[in-house]
Amino acid sequence: MAKKTVVVESTLNEKFVIESDIRGHRIIIDQPTNAGGNDTGPTPLELLFASLAGCIGSIGRIVAMQKRIELRGMRIKVEGPLDTDGLLGKPIDGRVGFEGITVSVDVDANLSAEEKEAFIHEVDRRCPVSENLMNATPVNVKLA
Repeated sequence: MAKKTVVVESTLNEKFVIESDIRGHRIIIDQPTNAGGNDTGPTPLELLFASLAGCIGSIGRIVAMQKRIELRGMRIKVEGPLDTDGLLGKPIDGRVGFEGITVSVDVDANLSAEEKEAFIHEVDRRCPVSENLMNATPVNVKLA
């Protein structure tokens, strides 16, 4: 079994600006100005969706290479409804998180509709981000 530990270190700066260092890559997370931020980067929720799209695309490329599919590209759209009252501390009936997430994928390859469907199901099955979202993954938030 090959194991890998993924580490991201982040710092909250002024207002809502969070700077993350990921293997030497700098990522800025922020909130829109209408939410009190500086709008210098995407929100954490937008990055979550970008991570899911990135994983679907990356695993899509891996699967295509392994199966010798000429994958010209993929268009990936991720969306989901969220009740923002919960994250603002207001009482809500449902979850604080997304009610559901929909990933729509347009596969650009010479495959039939059935082959594309099978391909995308295999990609989703092998995507760690999708798997972590679909199954309860323990999260331990602690004081450092």
